[in-house]
Formats: sequence, structure tokens, C-alpha cells
Amino acid sequence: MSNRYSMTFTAGPEHIDELGHVNNTVWLQWVQEIATSHWSAVADPAHVAAYVWMVTRHEIDYRGNVVEGETVEATTFIPEGPRGARFDRCVDFRNSAGKVIVAARSTWAMLDRETGRLLRVRPEVARAFEPFGG
Repeated sequence: MSNRYSMTFTAGPEHIDELGHVNNTVWLQWVQEIATSHWSAVADPAHVAAYVWMVTRHEIDYRGNVVEGETVEATTFIPEGPRGARFDRCVDFRNSAGKVIVAARSTWAMLDRETGRLLRVRPEVARAFEPFGG
């Protein structure tokens, strides 16, 4: 069981926008990448095979940015237990000084991989992400 999961991302030239820093859409891609990596690393393989997640909402606070070549440490965590088919996930991106420069909270909905139908997140699925909280 692991509520927290971390990855490192380095800004490449393909991530940089006309303002010279990481584009907003790249932060969203990184949010999705760490979330799906966490799911794959921690969840029961039978659950990974049976369920897929879809984002229903993103909320992002930008407090800084990085430029090409800079690295950020991303840490994701599940702040609380699921509500029906929904499970929220937070991601904090820290710069080399350890300051949170981007913070995201996303709501994910669990779907049956075979039918595409929404499913209530059962306790045995959520258990892999306990304890809840930041």
C-alpha cells in the first residue's frame, strides 16, 4: 500500500511555450503520467486489467514555472477515500529548491474497462492507496 508516489520530470524543448517555460498543457500531461504510473505500480494487477480511469475535473494552481533543462520532483497522493465512482488525486511539483511551484487536484472516475461504464470504487480497489491524506 502506498498513498504517495514520486517521479522526476525534466523540461525538454518540446515542453516549452512562447513564454520560455513549461506550457500549461504539459503540466496536465505530467499529472496524467504520474497518476497512471502510480495506479500501475500500486494497484492489484487484476484491478489494472479490469478498470480504467477517466479525468472529470482538473484544478491547478501555478505558483512558478521551470525552463528548458530544469527538473521538477512530482509527488502524488490521494487526499481522501473515494466517493462513488470518483477518487481525487493531488500532485505537487517541486523545483530544485523544494518549493511547490505547481499544485494540481484532479477528480478521476473509475470505469469498467470492458463496458466503459462507471463503477463505484470498491474498498478492495481503494485499499492500495491508503492511508488517505496529504
